[in-house]
Amino acid sequence: MTSRELVIKCINYEGPERCPWALPEPYLSDICSCGVTEDPDWKPWRTWECEGYRQWEDEWHNVWKCLPNTKSGEVIEGAIKNWSDLDSYVMPRLDMPSRYELAKGIFLQHPDLYHLGTLNGFPFAIMRYMRRIEEFLADVLLYPDEVNALQRRVVDLLKSCMSQWAKAGADGVFFCEDWGTQERLLVSPKTWHEMFEWGFRELVGHADSLGVTVWMHSCGYIKDIIPTLADIGVKVLQLQQPTLSDLDFLAETCKGKTAIWAPVDIQRDLPTGDEQHIRAKARELIDKLGSNGGGFICSYYSDIESLNVKPEWQDWANDEFTKYAGSVNPANKVK
Repeated sequence: MTSRELVIKCINYEGPERCPWALPEPYLSDICSCGVTEDPDWKPWRTWECEGYRQWEDEWHNVWKCLPNTKSGEVIEGAIKNWSDLDSYVMPRLDMPSRYELAKGIFLQHPDLYHLGTLNGFPFAIMRYMRRIEEFLADVLLYPDEVNALQRRVVDLLKSCMSQWAKAGADGVFFCEDWGTQERLLVSPKTWHEMFEWGFRELVGHADSLGVTVWMHSCGYIKDIIPTLADIGVKVLQLQQPTLSDLDFLAETCKGKTAIWAPVDIQRDLPTGDEQHIRAKARELIDKLGSNGGGFICSYYSDIESLNVKPEWQDWANDEFTKYAGSVNPANKVK
């Protein structure tokens, strides 16, 4: 069985011979992930010389700032400062066919791996950057028509990107969209269903029509919308804090519909530095989420420096995933 076949069986709950891996070197990965190349004609409007931090402009014309102890940053200046700017705003050319040629070549070099193309986000993530998060959350309540007008344009662009990924040979598309704090969604469940569910349904439906699966990352508490995401057809949820949504709840809610792609919990378990605890939690993830005829993909966290986690702590998890994923055969543990 190839890695691609293994991942497909896992996310479809068809009894793979082991849980797939998506681990860093020197460990193994069953997934080949690619993004698009830069727009050859795009140039930032502004550049900065900064001491102690990084600051840059993305191709949406959002300005980002990143502190030195982390790889991620936050938008400090959105591209759309006033809703009156929306009509004249020009979307980035993320669906240019030439931007997918490199990924297409990489996929061809790795025919046995599962091919995962990266999207630039999903509507909520993209829009919150364009307006800045604190203003955008107010916009959802105060300017719903303007939010939906922008969302329409973002959805159309992402559908075009999905079509390009399908042509490039992607089996699935992956996006990051953080929806939760540690305690609740960033918007009420009612608002999520009224304003954002339609975008998810349209995008996942378009991906389905192309024969491409949808993989979603979200940080924080999203338990309230996981049943809907599974019903819509999101095939994989990448959760850095899987215990925040409760493993038993995930196993029951997602069984047969949506696989979980996760490391050992990066807030509750990985930072403990307790080898036996970390290894036990890696096994628990496989036992509870990967023993339903599939349903779990072993992962890791790429920015452990920001967590003050030592590399060997994550190595314990990766090592246990590698050993235990093969010893527990999901095909024999269908419930």
